[in-house]
Amino acid sequence: MTGMSEEAKHKCGVFGVWNDPDSAHLAYTALYAQQHRGQESAGIAVSDGKLLQAHVGMGLVPEVFSTRVLDRLSDSKAAIGHNRYSTTGSSVSDNAQPLLREYIGGQVAVGHNGNLINALVLRELYERRGHIFRTTTDTEVIIHLLASHHLSHTDPLVETLQHLQGAYSLVFLFNDRLEVVRDPWGWRPLVLGTTPNGAYCAASETVALDAIGAKFVREVEPGEIVTISDKGISSRRFAEPQQPAHCIFEHVYFANPSSKVFGETVQIVREKLGEKLAEESHVEADVVIPMPDSGRSAALGYARQSGIQFREGIVPNRYVGRTFIKPTQDQRNTAVQLKLNVVREVIDGNRIIVVDDSVVRGTTTRAKMEQLRRAGAKEIHLRISCPPIRNPCYFGIDFQDPAQLIATSRTVEQIADFLGVDSLHYLTLDGMLSCVKHPKDHYCASCFNGEYRLNVDNPVNKLDLERYQLKMFK
Repeated sequence: MTGMSEEAKHKCGVFGVWNDPDSAHLAYTALYAQQHRGQESAGIAVSDGKLLQAHVGMGLVPEVFSTRVLDRLSDSKAAIGHNRYSTTGSSVSDNAQPLLREYIGGQVAVGHNGNLINALVLRELYERRGHIFRTTTDTEVIIHLLASHHLSHTDPLVETLQHLQGAYSLVFLFNDRLEVVRDPWGWRPLVLGTTPNGAYCAASETVALDAIGAKFVREVEPGEIVTISDKGISSRRFAEPQQPAHCIFEHVYFANPSSKVFGETVQIVREKLGEKLAEESHVEADVVIPMPDSGRSAALGYARQSGIQFREGIVPNRYVGRTFIKPTQDQRNTAVQLKLNVVREVIDGNRIIVVDDSVVRGTTTRAKMEQLRRAGAKEIHLRISCPPIRNPCYFGIDFQDPAQLIATSRTVEQIADFLGVDSLHYLTLDGMLSCVKHPKDHYCASCFNGEYRLNVDNPVNKLDLERYQLKMFK
């Protein structure tokens, strides 16, 4: 994906399965299917019913797991897996998940998709009590909470979860069970399924279930803990469901188009976003082209609604590595040109409508528009299938600094000027929310409208725990 993928980063992906003899390989395949949710690191923790072991590493799933590593993990009955993009804590191997720890209750491994806004407060509390932290992720705080409540509460996991504030979909692996958790607001998607061997599993997206041949059962409910063990499957609540805060960006960009998220197929929603965009922003043009790959679904909807021909005018080079990061703007522009090859015959002399999912910082979008100009575009009309991103996200998307958001300090006309396009139209907030099936107030749109469900006066930003750790060691 080149739309947002060069300007803002993904969330994470989790997976868990219990009592399947092929657990490690199922976890590997499920993580591969959810690679789009995080490309910094990957990991799998397994249990043979007595002991847990884990393998984590930096890079993509096939880079982290060789055949030899998978063979070493294969003698297991259960597994959890994690793909990471860092939203709290930097991208280093110590922060890779699942985190595997030993405490008075035994061993536990945990994988987390989301962001805890009270992680720093909790970490300070436990360090004052003498706890030692080995990472700078918010996820490690959860393990310290669990350990501290083990002897004092009959259900330490419930007590632990009641102290968390923010977005979290969690998978916990113990030697005798798998625990699957979703926060009371349902910010992140999390689903249950059954494998071809009849074992229960959980995943961030249904695309992971499809990849391993599993059957979708249902979503994990907000505020629910699902326990899967040799005794079967059971459920309990740690909190009453709140008014849902489903992250609308899952539909706009993050989730795989073939996944069903919050009860709707992502591809269909994105086509509706494109159709609504065409209704709101008609302009005379010769062709509609998508910004690959994330703008394709919306561009299809736009072309269908407008009656303007859909063409592939930009072809991505899939062999330019994700690590092609250069220090200067000229070098970054060169990287964009290598990643995106323009089909001159489609562009030259034509009035072009370019459909993309979003513009966050704007620098790489500007480079893309320059490519189209050089290819002979007569006019460029940029259409974005979401509203302007004017506010930080503290719940799992890596744009926490308002200064990095192009729409915070510029009008739409000024953004169009900066990007070098003839016209620019963002989908309106009401238009975007009209394309999904749940009521408007069931979605988190804080990055667009600045309305946060939780108090974010003192949120934990991405590197706050790093700064805190450095301060403690001075």
